[in-house]
Amino acid sequence: MSLKSKFNDYVQSLETYIMFQIKQKQMELTEELIKKDRKPIALSMGAPVDMVPNFAIETLKSCLDDPSIHTYSTPKGETYFLEAVSRRMKKRFGVDIDPKKEVFSLIGSKEGIANLIRELINPATVEKDKDIIMCPNPGYASYKEMLKVSGGLYWGIKMTPENNYMPNLEDELKEILSKGYKEEKIKALIINYPNNPLGKTCTLDYMQKCVDFCKKHNIILISDNAYCDLYFDENDKPHSVLECEGAKDIAVEFYSFSKPYAMTGWRLGWACGCEEIISMLGKLKSTIDTGIFKALQLTGAKLLDSKEGDEYIENANKKFSAKIQNFVNGLKSLGYDVEMPKAAFYLWVKIPERYNGDSKKFADDLLEKSGIVLVPGEAFGTLGKGYVRISVVASDENLNTIIERMKLDGFQY
Repeated sequence: MSLKSKFNDYVQSLETYIMFQIKQKQMELTEELIKKDRKPIALSMGAPVDMVPNFAIETLKSCLDDPSIHTYSTPKGETYFLEAVSRRMKKRFGVDIDPKKEVFSLIGSKEGIANLIRELINPATVEKDKDIIMCPNPGYASYKEMLKVSGGLYWGIKMTPENNYMPNLEDELKEILSKGYKEEKIKALIINYPNNPLGKTCTLDYMQKCVDFCKKHNIILISDNAYCDLYFDENDKPHSVLECEGAKDIAVEFYSFSKPYAMTGWRLGWACGCEEIISMLGKLKSTIDTGIFKALQLTGAKLLDSKEGDEYIENANKKFSAKIQNFVNGLKSLGYDVEMPKAAFYLWVKIPERYNGDSKKFADDLLEKSGIVLVPGEAFGTLGKGYVRISVVASDENLNTIIERMKLDGFQY
């Protein structure tokens, strides 16, 4: 008997994360691609490739000789980290956060969201009995898998040009109920602005509508704000849902050091917002981890407070803006209808008509023929059909090479 049969049905139903599937295929084809001068260039992972802030590296080094830095922390986080988060939220968004009650440290925001979902869902196998979380469609690929492993039901809310990527939530609720699901089964709404994979933002007025909707229907509001500091217009910065009236009654927001500081391997982030939600998240985390390495927390705290951290974000955003605009111009020269995003480093690109909406075929062809690695839109939900997501994180030289390869290899629109 296979030992796999010992694992629960939810885990057995999981698929390998799409990014790892793509990476595996890339590795299998690398030798062949190099032989034909098409060494793979990856535009798949949403991971900045610049060096982390030197300030963070030096700060980390400076505290490692302190014996107390190597002892257990607590799941909630060290006081200096929680207080730095509180100051950051006030400085960036004008939001008052109680560091003692309304903040919790995370081993990256992905971990925090996954654990909160585990807490909200009562596992069920019959579909109509499953607890529901409303998620963006297209949206971050892991939301659906997090729900699957928890025994819950993913409901994709439609992110389309027609609704300016700000869905009418009452209409979505009516559709859920029309399918025979019960309103009391809806546990939460996830919003993600700036959005992965679309690179779209929303207005503060729309965030207020999300808060009001969740309060009206007694639904928890989960805001994934990992990309809030990746923006290209100082006069149009992404918002925090906690700026909205009444948000602390119903909402929790998740943050990460990975995107704004290129600290993807450090695994550091936080959740903040509704005291009751933060407390419940803490109950679970206290049973499964004993806190983040204190040296990382101290470094993160000092980075949040530093002018060096702010300067790093400002400079990174300028570089991303120029890089993305240049790549957009290159794609336009090949006939693609693509626009510069307001935030994040993703391009959501419609594939050529000759592919009949088969994004996977288009992505496979680009990889196998040209060594260009990107993600088919279907990985992000049913409304991703006919699109691909491009993470514009490669060097300028490689991005120019991609445009040249697409031109030479017949991938004009």
